[in-house]
Amino acid sequence: MTGTGLSRLFWCLALLPASALAKATVYPLPAEIQSNHFTVTIDGNPAPVAHAASGYYFVNFDLAGSARIAVTAESADYWAKGVEVQPWRHGIRPTRNGRTIAFTLSKPAKLSISRPGDHYSIAEMLFLFANPPEVHPPRLGDPGVRYYGAGIHREDIHARSGETIYLDRGAVVLGSLNLWGVENVKVLGRGILIHDGPQNPNDDQGWMHRPNWHAIVADHARNVEVRGITFVVRSRTWMIQVQDSRQVTFENIKVIGGCPGNANQDGIDWLGGGDAVVRDCFFRASDDIFAIYDNWLGYDKLSVSGNDVSNITIEDSVLSTSISNVVRVSWPQKAFNSRNFVMRNCDVIHMGIGGCRVPFALLEIWADPTGKGQHSGYLFEDIRMDYWYSLTQLRQPSPGIRDIRFRNIWAIERPALAPSVLLGDVDGVTFDNVKIGDRVATRDQDIPVEVLSGAKAPQYARTSAAPHASFTFAPSAIRPGQAVKFSASESADVASYEWLFGDGAIASGKRVKHVFPDAGGTLWDGSGRFRVLLKVTGKNGKVDWTSRPVVMVKSWLDTENVAGAAAGYIDVPVDGGYTFTLLSKDKAELRIGATLVATSPPPVPMVCGAPGNAVQAATGSIGLRAGKHRVRLAVADPDGFAVLWEGPGFPLQEIPARALR
Repeated sequence: MTGTGLSRLFWCLALLPASALAKATVYPLPAEIQSNHFTVTIDGNPAPVAHAASGYYFVNFDLAGSARIAVTAESADYWAKGVEVQPWRHGIRPTRNGRTIAFTLSKPAKLSISRPGDHYSIAEMLFLFANPPEVHPPRLGDPGVRYYGAGIHREDIHARSGETIYLDRGAVVLGSLNLWGVENVKVLGRGILIHDGPQNPNDDQGWMHRPNWHAIVADHARNVEVRGITFVVRSRTWMIQVQDSRQVTFENIKVIGGCPGNANQDGIDWLGGGDAVVRDCFFRASDDIFAIYDNWLGYDKLSVSGNDVSNITIEDSVLSTSISNVVRVSWPQKAFNSRNFVMRNCDVIHMGIGGCRVPFALLEIWADPTGKGQHSGYLFEDIRMDYWYSLTQLRQPSPGIRDIRFRNIWAIERPALAPSVLLGDVDGVTFDNVKIGDRVATRDQDIPVEVLSGAKAPQYARTSAAPHASFTFAPSAIRPGQAVKFSASESADVASYEWLFGDGAIASGKRVKHVFPDAGGTLWDGSGRFRVLLKVTGKNGKVDWTSRPVVMVKSWLDTENVAGAAAGYIDVPVDGGYTFTLLSKDKAELRIGATLVATSPPPVPMVCGAPGNAVQAATGSIGLRAGKHRVRLAVADPDGFAVLWEGPGFPLQEIPARALR
């Protein structure tokens, strides 16, 4: 069947009632942007796959109930080394049958599917956007509605005050959305806008504030709503730029940027203004996901001040970047104020690795050494972090940073790869129920945090009304097919316990039993390691999360004779499955006895001309008999490495230094 014929088929399928497609409705897609790199079916019905940018692909559909999703890759061995579905909090582990994976999705969600470790700029990723059905969408011919129907539209959209712009399912606009000096505008639908601008891919021109230069550009706009659209950026430019605008809401938009140069594709930049809401959105960026400045007139005019930024809320969103920060505020030489920023109930599935002179972080406020400004009232609450680098970098010479709160932050599995830093005029930083795996941070070393010249020490608290999530399991030595008992710790006023076992199964209750069917691991990587998550919900609706690895042991490594050895061994307390995490900047490998447990990935250089490589994590699991085992560590660069372990009865922690000599 030709591309045109397929497009017509998908259009007909999309017009069927939801019941005809088992409560899932796929969208038509013009042949010009379709891809056969992946084949996707929803309850057995074909869903067209769009190529977004670089190695990124996506599927849009409406979901009004449960549906079975199947993804087939082009090559037979595509999933041979594993498959990862994020966010992790969904607990999805698909079945795998050759080049096809499948799983059931029971409600709307925004998912990223990739192979383990494949999340840099050259990654291949498939994004699945299961949208809630539209309610009373505009129709062709409705008064005040500019309507874009299914098919390709080659134009830049220039909004007019008071109008509604509607991109129907199957509509693809090749251009930009300009919100220049307008008010009372709605941009709605399930269509797609693709921006592929004239920017030089080898130079940084993406900051320029001009019409048709970004997927969305707003200037002195008021009372604007953008909802439901998918935005794709293929050129080296900031994706959404909002200057001196207020009352701008982005809801259920999907923003995908892929840049071969892996730079200069911020998600949203606020250049003055604010009063903005970002709700239920998805971002895959090639730079900072969100950035706050007073203006940006070029690197030679950084000290020219603009307007302050205030009152920004980001909630219920899925956030991913191949490089840089989740939130960046300011830049050296910038002079402006910002206040009242809230990010809540979001999934950070990928954060940048390394740094641009300073490490990347969930929140970076960096004006050192000559920038100025007062930045205050920043709250990060109920944030789940899958892959992350550091929690915060606060570096402000004057007049200062105040009232920065991190409440209910869950680093679900991995430790920080770089310390957080407080430097300069920084005061009022609070870490409230920040959890690294199964451990609540109560001191600087737990995150870790470095408090440098001029900064005040942070406060540690647990003021949240959420219950405390923690659990144990037995036995410690587990084989596939063996029943495991899980017990949640005592916590007052608990309404529910939800277990996600990392093998696709879920359960509820304070104490549960579960049988892991195989030793493939959550990622189908053969590690035997399953990521078990526990979500505890209080009677007041507040939640807490925790995670532990549970290892299915396929074979045992016996103890060694270490008599007379002064160092280079670990003493394993009980028979069981143990997980080791190797942190290193360059080539490194960890062996227990003669068994290779973890080896570092290829080095990733720092950016912006910073010297050296980024710290990366390599994780491996192994079944160890109780007793002493030799540790053999080969490291190309002894600076900036560490080895942590986790096992039955103890959380993730660094192995004593004497074992690594």
